[in-house]
Amino acid sequence: MAFSFEVLKHSKENRGRLGVIATEHNQIETPVFMPVGTQGAVKAMTVENLAEIGFKIILGNTYHLYMRPGADIVKEAGGLHKFINWNGSALTDSGGFQVFSLTNLNKVTEEGVIFRSHIDGSTHLFTPEKVMEIELDLGADIAMAFDVCLPYPSEYRAAKEAMERTNRWAERCLKSHEAKKQALFGIVQGVTYRDLRLESARVLTSLGFPGYAIGGLSVGEPKPLMYEVLDYTVPVLPEEKPRYLMGVGSPDALWEGVERGIDMFDCVFPTRIARHGTAMTSLGRVIIRDAKYLRDFTPLDPNCACYTCKSYTRAYLRHLFKAGEFLGGFLITYHNLFFLMEVMKQIKEGLRSDTFSERKQQFFARYTN
Repeated sequence: MAFSFEVLKHSKENRGRLGVIATEHNQIETPVFMPVGTQGAVKAMTVENLAEIGFKIILGNTYHLYMRPGADIVKEAGGLHKFINWNGSALTDSGGFQVFSLTNLNKVTEEGVIFRSHIDGSTHLFTPEKVMEIELDLGADIAMAFDVCLPYPSEYRAAKEAMERTNRWAERCLKSHEAKKQALFGIVQGVTYRDLRLESARVLTSLGFPGYAIGGLSVGEPKPLMYEVLDYTVPVLPEEKPRYLMGVGSPDALWEGVERGIDMFDCVFPTRIARHGTAMTSLGRVIIRDAKYLRDFTPLDPNCACYTCKSYTRAYLRHLFKAGEFLGGFLITYHNLFFLMEVMKQIKEGLRSDTFSERKQQFFARYTN
C-alpha cells in the first residue's frame, strides 16, 4: 500500500502529536487542515493557488462527483488528480453525509440507501460495495467508508441503530475495497452518546483500518459537547493510526482538536464565509461589507503576509463585494485559507517546542469568533 503514517513527536503538554502521512503523491505533515473541493474544485481557488499557499492534500466528495460529471468520466480522465490537475494528495468522502441529508429523498435499508438526485430527481442506490467502486474510480489517495450520519440531536435508539449499521457497512467496505494504492478509513459514529462512540471505536479498530475518522460531529451540537466526545473517543483509537475529525475547521476547533490528539481536519467553513464577505483575521472576524470599512485603507489583516493583505485594502475589498465583483470572493477565500495554514503552522510549532499552551493562549487573547 502506498500509504503510511508515522508519529514523530508527542506533546509534553497534551494529547497532540506531530506526524507525517505518506501517499503515492507526497508527504503531508500533521496535524493538517484540508480544504474542501466538493465537486473537484475548492471554490474560487485554482490548484496553483492551493499549492502556493502550501496545501498538500484536498478533498473531493463521492456523492457530488458521482452525480456530476460521473465517476466514469473521472476514471476515463485518469483519476481525480489528473482530472483536476492536482499534484498533491486527495481524499474522497463517501458521500454518506450528503445522501443522508436528503431526508425527504432517500430510503435506508440494510443493503444501502436508495435516493433521488438533487439535480434531476433520478433514482440511485448507494451500497457500501457501490461506494467503494466509485471511490476506486475516482482514485483518491484516501477513501472513506460508507457510513450513516445522523443529525444532532438524535434519539438513543436511532443513534444505536445507525452506529451498528455503520459498523456492519464498514466491514463490507473493507471486504470489497481492492485498491492497493488507496487507504480506506473507518468512521466512528454514535452521535453524542459515550457508550455508542466507544462501541463503534472498538468494533472499527478491531477491523484494522489504516486510519480512523470521527464523524457525526459539528452537525449542530455545542462545541463543548463536541470536545467532550473527543476527550473519550480519541484515547481508544490506535496510537499508530491517523485520526481525522470530519467537517471541522474553525480556528478555535483546530486548537482544541489538536490538543485532544486529532491529526486531520477538513471544512467548507473558510471558503463558504469568504464568498459572503467574511474574513478570519488575527484580530477576529471581519465582515467586509460593513459600512465602517468604506474608507478603511488598511490591510484586511495587519498581521498577515498573504497576497490579499499585501496588495489590497479593506475599502477596496468592500467595494468589490458591494459591486458584485467575483474578485472579492477570490481574494478573501485566498486570505482565509492562508490564515488557516498559518494557524496550523503555529499549532505545529507549539507541539514541536512544547509551547502549545502558551501559543494557544496568545492566539485567543487576540482572536474572537
